[in-house]
Amino acid sequence: MPLDFCHPQAPHKKLRLPEWYVSSLMMDRALDAIVRRVKKLDRRHDVPYLAGYSQDGKTIYIDRHMPASFKYGGREVNTDRFLILHEEVEKTLIDQLGLHYLHAHQIATRAEQAAVRAAGINWRDYDRFMQKYVKRIGDERLTKVPADLDLKPYRDEHDLDLLRRMGEAVEKGHAPEEFHSPKVRHAIEQALAHTKARRAKARRTRGTSGRKTAARKRAGRKRTG
Repeated sequence: MPLDFCHPQAPHKKLRLPEWYVSSLMMDRALDAIVRRVKKLDRRHDVPYLAGYSQDGKTIYIDRHMPASFKYGGREVNTDRFLILHEEVEKTLIDQLGLHYLHAHQIATRAEQAAVRAAGINWRDYDRFMQKYVKRIGDERLTKVPADLDLKPYRDEHDLDLLRRMGEAVEKGHAPEEFHSPKVRHAIEQALAHTKARRAKARRTRGTSGRKTAARKRAGRKRTG
């Protein structure tokens, strides 16, 4: 993993505040530590919602059209660091603590926000820049999806349309040849089936709840009538 956007001089600077104190320098050191532990960073693919991770967590994917930096306050700010932090925190919380994606995503976003602010960057300015490059459902640029991309985030968000598009990209030959494998198709088909099943279960639950509520109302009217 290249250290181009790490700060090797930071660990040698003595902190004047206790190590447990909230510190921008300490946050910068923590961010460097996470970046150094990434086994592989891949920027050669299309990644829905800007960034993601492989199923085994060994690869962090950042969308190939996402610039590696942006100008802010007269300086060049590397954005990969913040995306890596978000994805690593999110994946760890899901795999190690069994958190639902949406809960892990919230915590990861807060960590990303803290790191951005510690770097002296306004969060709204940062987020506005990032949103320009987010690929969503229906985006025609979504054609080169990683073969081992973890689909849990899209499955947990019930993103059926996006999963279908990812499958169509493989079927139509828009993805590289090595992605046209039964393993890739099977993973996408499983994710689709899982999401459909969860939607159907949610509809049944809502229906049952609605019928019970209506029955209680009818019973109440009979008792007071």
